[in-house]
Amino acid sequence: MKTYYFVRHCQANGQSEDAYLTPQGIAQSHALAQFFSGIHLNKIISSPYKRAIQTIEPLAHAKQLEVQIDQRLSERVLSSKPMDDWYEKLKLSFTDLHMTCEGGESSQEAMNRIVEALYEQIKLGKNHTLFVTHGNLMSLLLKHADPTIGFKEWEKLSNPDVYVLKYFKPDHIEIERIWHK
Repeated sequence: MKTYYFVRHCQANGQSEDAYLTPQGIAQSHALAQFFSGIHLNKIISSPYKRAIQTIEPLAHAKQLEVQIDQRLSERVLSSKPMDDWYEKLKLSFTDLHMTCEGGESSQEAMNRIVEALYEQIKLGKNHTLFVTHGNLMSLLLKHADPTIGFKEWEKLSNPDVYVLKYFKPDHIEIERIWHK
C-alpha cells in the first residue's frame, strides 16, 4: 500500500493564479503544518498558483522539503470567459464529464491531469507524497477513485481540506477525509 495526501489550498482573496492567502488563510496554513507535524512525508508537489504555494510553505519549511511545482495541479478552467451561470455549468460538469464551455476544460480532461500526476508518483515508487491543489481538481480526483462523488461533495469541501488516498492496486484505491474544520 502507498499513501498520498491531497490538500486543497487555504482561504484566499480570489480565484486568479496570483490570488494570495487572506490573514485567516495564513493562520490556516500554520494549522495545516501543525496537523501534518506527526505525519511522515517524502515529497511535496504543488499547483503553481500563489495560494497553493503559500498554503504549503509552513509545512515544507517545518519538514525541510522542497516544494516541487507541477502545472497539472492547477485549477480547472471552466471557461475562458465570465459566465453568469457558472455554478449550474459546474454542477452539470460532474454528470457530463465531457462537457466543455468556451475556452474551458472538460471535467474528464482535468481529471486526467491530476490522475496522471498521481500515477506518475506511483510508478516512480514514491510514497507519502503530498499534493497541493484546488477544490474542483481535487474533487475530480476523488471522483476518479469513487465515481459516486460529485457536485455535492465539491460543495462540502473546505479551505483547507485534506484527503488521504491509499493505493493498494489499480482497482483498489481508498480515500478518506482527514481534515476536520
